[in-house]
Amino acid sequence: MLLFFHMKTEVNSARFLGIDYGTKRIGLALSDESHILAFPKEIILNDMNTFKKIGDLIRQEKVEEIVVGESVDFSGKLNALSGRIEVFILELEEKFKLPVRKQKEFLTSVEARRSSNEKKDSNKTQAHSKIKQTKSGRVDARAAALILQRYLDKINR
Repeated sequence: MLLFFHMKTEVNSARFLGIDYGTKRIGLALSDESHILAFPKEIILNDMNTFKKIGDLIRQEKVEEIVVGESVDFSGKLNALSGRIEVFILELEEKFKLPVRKQKEFLTSVEARRSSNEKKDSNKTQAHSKIKQTKSGRVDARAAALILQRYLDKINR
């Protein structure tokens, strides 16, 4: 007698949204549908349209959970930006009714910038401030992906 077992593997079509909060720019990243990998998505300005843009992304990508970087200092304690992040998190929870998780973001921007610099030729300089802003924006999105990836690694252990 042969028995066959069919194991159904469900792939969730919803994603997680990673956020690297900054006073000028906010980096956004998305997970894959299986919540294993994080990818930089975009940067948005931190202005009066912030929550509209985040809401649009949440709807388009079917986001089910948000992960926000928790800013800490070198000793691991909350820093000056932490209060603003807490207010931002409260607004996210109120507006979108989704779970919002915090993930320590110690040096993620430095790490993102370092990986970016490794890809560049070492003898090139950044002459234009516009180029610098674009590149720092990319760093914000990569930092959001690092924050989200750390969270995904933690929950998938």
